[in-house]
Amino acid sequence: MARPYIPGPKQFVFAVGDGNDQRVSVGDPQEAYEAFSEFFRNRDSDTYTIADEPAGQSLVLMPVQGVIARIEVADRPRPEYLQVDRANRYLPSAMLFFENGYAGLNRFGQWFSDLDASPETRGATRAATITTEAAAVEEVARIWGDSGIVDPSNQYYVFFDSHDVDDDRAERAELLMLIGFLGLERVDAPAEADDGEVWVRTDVRLDVEFERWS
Repeated sequence: MARPYIPGPKQFVFAVGDGNDQRVSVGDPQEAYEAFSEFFRNRDSDTYTIADEPAGQSLVLMPVQGVIARIEVADRPRPEYLQVDRANRYLPSAMLFFENGYAGLNRFGQWFSDLDASPETRGATRAATITTEAAAVEEVARIWGDSGIVDPSNQYYVFFDSHDVDDDRAERAELLMLIGFLGLERVDAPAEADDGEVWVRTDVRLDVEFERWS
């Protein structure tokens, strides 16, 4: 059942994963739609996120992959996916979300918990549920703890050490979005590195958290 719209200012966060989030306070769904339309059209990104943080709900638009995801955070994120076959479906989905949140999208199509989503889609959706620096740092540290090292010069974190590019595709997609969110500096891997490795310049924000996972 769709939630009733409650008049009055509401806050949303628009993001594309580069750390330059836009927070808006709007009086009604139409104002929110107009603000997001401008945000959407003025950026060239694979992923666009609308977060209603007080409600614990998000909408993720992935035009390159032809997918929309809606997320409701309870004890843990529960994304559902919708395959999109027309480019003009993205902004209407945003309007439904502004009007009635997660449930307002029920009539937009048949949603699936998996949709045979690609690893890249699942990783991008997971990253889109992370909206604070502390949570992003913790998740980056978790990914690094599974297969990461610090290079001998102590200048770079190496994620997915000795892994091929076909390994860990979901976590790599998630990591790349979180790197942008945190403003970390990704560098080119050395020529001798395996093609799945991701090299990032060390950052004091991560050092303490990485100690817990090393």
